[in-house]
Amino acid sequence: MIRTAAPLNTTLIACEAMPRLNNELPCRVRPLQPADLGALMAIQRACYGAEYAESESIFARRIASPAQCSLVVEREGALLAYLAAYWSVAGKVTPLHGDFEACAVPEVLYLHDMAVHPAHAGQRLAGRLLAPLWAQARERGIRQSSLVSVQGTQDYWRRHGYRLQALQDPAQLQRLASYGEHAVYMQRGFDGHTLSVHGESGDNAGYA
Repeated sequence: MIRTAAPLNTTLIACEAMPRLNNELPCRVRPLQPADLGALMAIQRACYGAEYAESESIFARRIASPAQCSLVVEREGALLAYLAAYWSVAGKVTPLHGDFEACAVPEVLYLHDMAVHPAHAGQRLAGRLLAPLWAQARERGIRQSSLVSVQGTQDYWRRHGYRLQALQDPAQLQRLASYGEHAVYMQRGFDGHTLSVHGESGDNAGYA
């Protein structure tokens, strides 16, 4: 569902300054940290109903996972958006309220939950989160990304190269069902696809 402690993984991108948008103060992208959890919960409450809300303790466990590669956008210390993601294997679904389970040989960049606070919609912050993770995946030799689309976000993810992917494993189908009957598993490859996110029509994709 892309709506999205131990020391942070040192392979994550460094904090990077972002260009000014609409004459606003500059933002930066950096790794999600335990100290961000309170602000992350506030964004989640502003974006989702109770049906998809996940607890602070779950996010704390995810941050502690060695597989996680989650990012946030902040401006002057205030969290504007987040993307909860981790390195996983093809065909594996993270269920609602599930942990980010590490694997021995990662194959996939799994996007679990992306949210932009409604007060900051329209600033293309979602793209600021997606582009560096896609680039990082290619640098690591990861050739695929996957997610679970809910809340009518399929068209948004299609515009970014994701396509419906059928699941055959009963255990993974059961995990997918935790998001409700309209949830779908989607996947994209990086070879032959542009990593540009310019021109996106919306920021808040919700659960992926």
